[in-house]
Amino acid sequence: MITIKELAKECGVSIATVSNVLNGTGRVGEDTIKKVLQTASRLGYVPNEIAKNLKQGTNRTIGVITEDLTVFNAVEIVDGINEYLNEKDYSFLLGNLRLCQQFGGQFYHVEEYKQQVLDQFQLMWGRQVAGIIYVGSHSRKMTFLPENRSVPLIMVYAHGREGQFTSVVFDDFQGAYDAVMKLHQSGAKRIGILAGDKESEHSRARVAGCKQAYRELGREWDESLVLYGGWLREYGYRLSGELMQKHVDSVFCMSDEMAAGVYDYMHEHHIVIGKQLRLVGFDNRLVAEAYSPGLATMAIPLRGMGQTAARLLLERLNGRETLPEGQMLRLKCHYVDRPSIGQ
Repeated sequence: MITIKELAKECGVSIATVSNVLNGTGRVGEDTIKKVLQTASRLGYVPNEIAKNLKQGTNRTIGVITEDLTVFNAVEIVDGINEYLNEKDYSFLLGNLRLCQQFGGQFYHVEEYKQQVLDQFQLMWGRQVAGIIYVGSHSRKMTFLPENRSVPLIMVYAHGREGQFTSVVFDDFQGAYDAVMKLHQSGAKRIGILAGDKESEHSRARVAGCKQAYRELGREWDESLVLYGGWLREYGYRLSGELMQKHVDSVFCMSDEMAAGVYDYMHEHHIVIGKQLRLVGFDNRLVAEAYSPGLATMAIPLRGMGQTAARLLLERLNGRETLPEGQMLRLKCHYVDRPSIGQ
């Protein structure tokens, strides 16, 4: 990467002149300004934001740590963070841990991953970031995270101990409750539920939301119609056969990826989704619209979660907090209507 010294040499001016042009300070002629800017663009010069912040006595750089950018939720959350920070003239440093790539989807059961998280925090602190946003790939309590009162932390899609860090999550309970209500309104009589890992916070909260909907509807809860497995397509396929033996007419799938396995099974057994079987998913993945028929699903407000986390962090940095430190903010999921739920 080209340095400011090399840029100045290429332009035939002093380092101070280049600095004045890039920062909009000092008295510099229009021809020189044009030459410096064009040369900087041609050579791909990128200012050192951290050094600039330290020199000016300000810090407008945020550290963003993601557990894995390849997981479906991460990109939209980070994009929401990026969008909000750009609006407020902040930049960010991204640290991608690639935990799912290294240890698999259930990496949080592997003790090894924790040290990588701790190392990334140390790296961000060493780079003098003003604050950190931690983006989880699976909602859970993380009790090992370090505290640094001079560098505030906001968590997204995960949380620390009660009252420890401010966190932004989505409302699993409400999302599942709404999914069951939508199936009931569509005429569902016997609903099968495909859940993920039984120990997952997501699964527990969503099952609780389903039970609440049943109570309000006066329907009898049948635990045998709740099948646990994993969040992947293979589990949706494998568990569909068991559900169909229980004579369900509708399925609530707790992930759109599991729902893909339901489509596979039903297609193989000539059962028409949307006519012979109602189906609702969860996540609103990009592929949900591409399924045939399109998958009705509960959309997670991923971009909004990122924007909210960035807003809360900047409010704290600027002494204008609207949410007390240590609180958990749950954003509402919304229903996306598609033909899989029936006409």
